[in-house]
Amino acid sequence: MLVILTDEQMLSPQQVCCNCLLANSKGLPRWHQGKLGCGLAISARRSPEPQKAIRGDRDDYSQDRANLPELYECKMGFRVVAID
Repeated sequence: MLVILTDEQMLSPQQVCCNCLLANSKGLPRWHQGKLGCGLAISARRSPEPQKAIRGDRDDYSQDRANLPELYECKMGFRVVAID
């Protein structure tokens, strides 16, 4: 299931994408084979690791990041994530 994240809430793509010129014919994000076709991946998995002293064991942090869903930013500036 795709959701759109804002600073304070999660929105359904139907609420946002229905007015987007880049949406598909059903007014939904262009989602093909697990990738957002109308945006770029900005996964949290690629973010820099915090210092060991702040976060603790680096291996634990790497494992936490591996469980995060892929995060995208659409061309209109919204953050899109696929959650199960």
